[in-house]
Amino acid sequence: MIGACVAVFFLVQTDEVYFYEAASIPCEVTTGEPLSPGEIGGAPCSRNDAPPAFPEKNVWWSIVFSLFLHGGLLHLLSNMWVLLIFGNNVEDSFGHIPYLIFYVLAGLAASAAHFFIHPESTVPVVGASGAIAGVMGAYAILFPRARVTAVIPPFFFWPLVLPAMLFLLIWFGSQFLLAGGETLIAWEAHVAGFVFGFIGALVLRNRLRDHSTVTEVSYPVGRYYR
Repeated sequence: MIGACVAVFFLVQTDEVYFYEAASIPCEVTTGEPLSPGEIGGAPCSRNDAPPAFPEKNVWWSIVFSLFLHGGLLHLLSNMWVLLIFGNNVEDSFGHIPYLIFYVLAGLAASAAHFFIHPESTVPVVGASGAIAGVMGAYAILFPRARVTAVIPPFFFWPLVLPAMLFLLIWFGSQFLLAGGETLIAWEAHVAGFVFGFIGALVLRNRLRDHSTVTEVSYPVGRYYR
């Protein structure tokens, strides 16, 4: 996952216009058609006869591809760092291929929640945060006794060691602080991804490998954009 996201960021992505060409957009999912130039320019989402700006775009494939796109280097680094910390243990429990499937499904669940709440949005949705939130939700179930070392900016010299479950619940609750505000962070997708991962791991727990003896990981607290 990390290698794929890094490769896409440095080798495939070009500029912000590329997001309209390749990323998922709620309005496109609602209408089943790529945006028109007018909609990209700010016109409301609508079903019209205007030719699409990118007629060859596959609206449905873009939903999956968006999980590997990122809005900037900081966005990429923060997401990949969290995935590195939590993802390896969850992947060990699932196995490589089942983990890949679980990761993508969590991302799709997160995207679906965002599309449902913002069906007419013409803003591209990019980032792995929803899928990673699913990994975090699974971690809460699979490693409830683990502890995390959290570094809270700007207090970099005073790391806190917290129970993983407490930290993840704090992170989950903090997403609701973004509700109702003017933000480009798709907090609903984060919540949906986490819930999917939590419930999914709960259902599958008895079939997964037992690595619940993991006791401590390190984690830098920050914001994760989608």
